[in-house]
Amino acid sequence: MREALRGLTTRGRSFLAAAAAAALSALILGEKDLLRVAVLLAVLPLLAASYVGRSRYRLACTRTLEPHRVPVGASARVVLRLQNMSRLPTGTLLLEDRLPYALGSRPRVVLERLGAHQASSVAYTVRADVRGRYEVGPLVVRLTDPFGLCELTRSFPSVDRLTVIPQVHPLPQVRLAGEFAGTGESRARSVAVHGEDDAATREYRRGDDLRRVHWRSTARVGELMVRREEQPWESRGTVVLDTRATAHRGEGPTASFEWAVSAAASVAVHLRQNGYKLRMVTGSGIDVDAAEAGGEGALLDHLADVKLAQRADLAELVERVRHRSDGGLILALLGTLTVPEAELLGQLRGNNATCVAFLIDSTSWLNLPDPARAEADREHGAARLALVHAGWRVVPVAHGAKLPALWPLAARGQQGFAVRAALAETVAGGVR
Repeated sequence: MREALRGLTTRGRSFLAAAAAAALSALILGEKDLLRVAVLLAVLPLLAASYVGRSRYRLACTRTLEPHRVPVGASARVVLRLQNMSRLPTGTLLLEDRLPYALGSRPRVVLERLGAHQASSVAYTVRADVRGRYEVGPLVVRLTDPFGLCELTRSFPSVDRLTVIPQVHPLPQVRLAGEFAGTGESRARSVAVHGEDDAATREYRRGDDLRRVHWRSTARVGELMVRREEQPWESRGTVVLDTRATAHRGEGPTASFEWAVSAAASVAVHLRQNGYKLRMVTGSGIDVDAAEAGGEGALLDHLADVKLAQRADLAELVERVRHRSDGGLILALLGTLTVPEAELLGQLRGNNATCVAFLIDSTSWLNLPDPARAEADREHGAARLALVHAGWRVVPVAHGAKLPALWPLAARGQQGFAVRAALAETVAGGVR
């Protein structure tokens, strides 16, 4: 009751003040009728506080979020169901669901009245243009009496989480020659053929048969190693995302990094749908094995959270990819590179891996003067050339490029890239 009295509105407090003034006047003037008016004015706010205070503890609320995972720019529907658990009807209810700023303004809904054990549902939509994980709720309910003399606020502790994933673009079906390290039309099996001592091995992973442990390699390396020659042929792919802050330009949803994240999501979903045993590695330390059921959802959830890293090291990223790489396709979404960094990435070409790079010219996201633009183009071309010389297939990406239009370029053979590399060397030599 004490808390209910603290919830008296300005109108309710005015009634009490008027009651006090009327009672004082009645005592001074000796008017009994005025005293009755004072009693009435004082009782009304007290009854309202008692009414509101009693009903506030008998409300139940449930929230339904449909769906829980949406791409950037899509809308999700939130349904609130409020039920009056008491035998007394409520007064007017004002519902306000708390939302983060990225999901828009807080929705406010008015329910005129809920009868005994009556329930009512309201719905609203939210939309986010920035990927991430957002909390929807808690719900705040303001209870008031029919006269507006008392208002109390109740907050329900439950919250729901909305995951806004990067936008996934459908990609055309193309054949990436040499991408298979297992089943498929183009099979390249990376196994040893020189005897037991030279058996191709890899690190032990959870679920591997212990009978496949190669003890000689285990003793040499210092960690459990298993043979690869008995594993079934399968399509394997690794998606690599460059998260170095120095490699990207632009801000907000149109930044070069957001293009790379959306491209990583699109490529990963496309490869998963084509039967790949997929893995994703980022410069922020994320290493997701999306081979199991539900792996696609886990991968997209991680991409919803990934951010630029100020201290990301490309050498650590290369080492992390190589540590568990056992052939197949390596597809990298790379920002601006220097020539030494491109040569470092060339180390991933080992172990029969097919490497494809979408090399983003992040400086094209900036308005540079002509001399600076020429210098940036020269550095970008030199890094691209270094990747080609290392055996990578390179697809250049400029501001405004669409991934579905670029995707067929990743399927071109090495001959076309070699010809363009020779032409680039000729042009570079002429410039010098």
